[in-house]
Amino acid sequence: MSSVLLFSIHILLVQKGSSATPTCQTTCGTIPIRYPFGTAYGCGHPAFSKHMKCNLGTLEYYSSTRTTSNNNAYTVSSIDYASSTVIIIDPLMSNCTEMQNSGSFTLGDDTPFTLAKENIFVLLGCSTTSPMFDSREDFCDTGSGSRVCRGMYSCRGVTGIGLPQNAPISTCCVYDYPTGIGLGYSLDLPKLQCSSYASVYEFGDEGDPMKWKFGVSLNYNDSYNYSDACKDCEASGGFCGFASLDESFSCVCNNGVNTTTNCFGQGNALSGTMGLKIQTVLTIGGLVVSWMFLLLQCR
Repeated sequence: MSSVLLFSIHILLVQKGSSATPTCQTTCGTIPIRYPFGTAYGCGHPAFSKHMKCNLGTLEYYSSTRTTSNNNAYTVSSIDYASSTVIIIDPLMSNCTEMQNSGSFTLGDDTPFTLAKENIFVLLGCSTTSPMFDSREDFCDTGSGSRVCRGMYSCRGVTGIGLPQNAPISTCCVYDYPTGIGLGYSLDLPKLQCSSYASVYEFGDEGDPMKWKFGVSLNYNDSYNYSDACKDCEASGGFCGFASLDESFSCVCNNGVNTTTNCFGQGNALSGTMGLKIQTVLTIGGLVVSWMFLLLQCR
């Protein structure tokens, strides 16, 4: 039986990238992503990068001190860049449709956000011995807050925290701005002896809680606005980011290249080491033997 000898050489031009930073995306799901935010580490402003990332098409906010659930992530439902406002949703937070034991809410001590004044926090299923009802303090809004409590307790979802529909509102407290409860804008529900909480940032038709907008509205300030370097980066088609070692400015190009200026002239190849890879394949019968040489030329 004769053998067939096949000898072939494959020459491939390869290039090794100088950066492991993933390409920054301009959207996460349906949410447009612009500076100071990013979809991965190294994208956007470093103050936001450790708190926000895109996880399988869902933009999430991560609190550095949240420990009351299986994870520390809140879902980002919208970003309004004109008003510097972000809406986040706690998956354990209650709303009119579904109420549940919530644990606690916290943004974390190192958050770059502040709570928007539009937020109305509603504490639900509280013990009558809760410190929120201390007569020497003025934590609960007993005026318009009473209407909010009646609205929440009129929801069918209230049975989820063990209360009948239209229960007495003596176990409900509307707290407008919880900056004084703990660090990092937090609500410690076990400490407050409450089962759950809801946050309403827009009422619309105030008489119908099914039309209220539930979520936590956050603001970020102007100190994170564009620098000239970021504007130049975006004008070249890049995404403003930062270097991982010293958090200095970096322009991340569509092909993954990181530069200190902009993406003009970067082309579509990765920067770094240029090489010529020569692969030699020798076939004898059904046996394939291959070897490879890599000739590198450093720039």
